[in-house]
Amino acid sequence: MHVCVHFVCMSVCVLCTGTYMLQSLAGKPCIKATMGAEYIVIEKKKTWYFNLDPSRVRTSGYCGKESALLSVTLILGFLNQSLYFCPQENNVSYVTKLSARVSPLPVYKTYSGLLDHYKLFTTANGQSFKCKSDSLLLMSSELRIKLVHLQMQAFTLPNGQYGEEVECWADFNKRVVPIVIGATVVGFILITVLTLLFIKDRRSQGYDRL
Repeated sequence: MHVCVHFVCMSVCVLCTGTYMLQSLAGKPCIKATMGAEYIVIEKKKTWYFNLDPSRVRTSGYCGKESALLSVTLILGFLNQSLYFCPQENNVSYVTKLSARVSPLPVYKTYSGLLDHYKLFTTANGQSFKCKSDSLLLMSSELRIKLVHLQMQAFTLPNGQYGEEVECWADFNKRVVPIVIGATVVGFILITVLTLLFIKDRRSQGYDRL
């Protein structure tokens, strides 16, 4: 059984994309994230889908030199998602921890999950991570998160704008694999044609000697 519930956009099972930004104490943008989020709850033989409405959430968190946190919470408190960013010595930043909590009214139960000690969405300083493909994260046995139209950047955000985009592997594969397959097919056809021409030429030479 599949049930779609919205905190959200009124059309059926539509994922809304929102942009969330956090500023430092100095008033400078330090985290920016654009994404659509679908929270998938698996309870016994039922699957519930909860889509996040950007117009009904509030952002919070902090920005520091060693770490940064962006937390997105539904105004009514039914849902919370937190992204913990961490910089590396070689000017690379990534999400080291992602937590989520969903307390949907139709189910009357809290589902939570945590991905810790990971290096998710890695980029160099001043660059933004971007992924057009869906990103499905297994938070726990009962909770999954699907992120769509994802783009994020932390620590360095000149004028609050995204920097140079770093393409995710899923997008890279979707773009490159068809090209490789096409080139392989063309190469195979070319080899076949050349082989047939070579065989035909050899046969013609044999006929001339007779």
